[in-house]
Amino acid sequence: MFWHNKSGFRDSRGLSIASLVLCAFLWSSGGVLIKLVDWDPFAIAGIRSIIGFITMIVLVGLPRFTFSFSQITAAVCYSATMILFMFANKTTTAANAILLQYTQPIYIVILGKWLLPDEKTGLSDWIAITGIFCGMVLFFLDDLSFQANLGNILAAISGLTYAISAIFIRRQKNERPADSFMLAHLITFIFSVYFIIRGGMPSLTGIAGLLLLGIFQTGIPSVLYARGVSGVPAITASLITMLEPIMSPVWVALFIGEIPSVRTLIGGGIILVSVTVRTIFKERREKNIKTAQKV
Repeated sequence: MFWHNKSGFRDSRGLSIASLVLCAFLWSSGGVLIKLVDWDPFAIAGIRSIIGFITMIVLVGLPRFTFSFSQITAAVCYSATMILFMFANKTTTAANAILLQYTQPIYIVILGKWLLPDEKTGLSDWIAITGIFCGMVLFFLDDLSFQANLGNILAAISGLTYAISAIFIRRQKNERPADSFMLAHLITFIFSVYFIIRGGMPSLTGIAGLLLLGIFQTGIPSVLYARGVSGVPAITASLITMLEPIMSPVWVALFIGEIPSVRTLIGGGIILVSVTVRTIFKERREKNIKTAQKV
């Protein structure tokens, strides 16, 4: 069973980290699976979400909607994240979409100062933010066409909504944060019903892609992320899941043949190195503090 204590999960930092790593690996299949489904982006988001919602019911049981401010805010923002990311994938490269979405640590650090006052921001966070911002600039210089940069803008906005959802899910660490994901999936499905009806029947390849998206790229990862973020700080969760933007372009290159540009690779490398170095310094500092406290 996934549920155990009041917060909804077993208490273990190691299990939280493992859950986030597996979550990121499953999330990374999104780029290639979305490219396989030749359908309206809203319709894809809706069907993926309703399948994900059903998957979550199987794994964690019926939802417990309290409609608290934190639950609603997390759900609405995560729903927006899924829809924005879907449109970004259809208008720019998968690499740009996922790497720009992972600018979310910037927003977590900035907004967390007010929304998560117990989770302090240090110099390493601001250094990482500077690196992430420099990496972002290269994405927008890569292709100056309106369509490409529209996709880049949507992906960057999805990073903001993703950060807000992560913060408000973290604020539910003593409740059951998975319910916010379930509500998000319902919201996404409801807003996409018109586009699903208008879109007609997808191909067999599209149907297979939708099932994989709903179960393995959305439903199971939603449970894993809710488990993981309840046991570690929001900024740490966002950095651990950086495995997703590393793997996503790899899958797309292997199975679709969409190769990232040189600027994308450099920009993505700057972003990933920035957050990796920040994570190492943060972990070492926390260990030193704990060691000093024991002495």
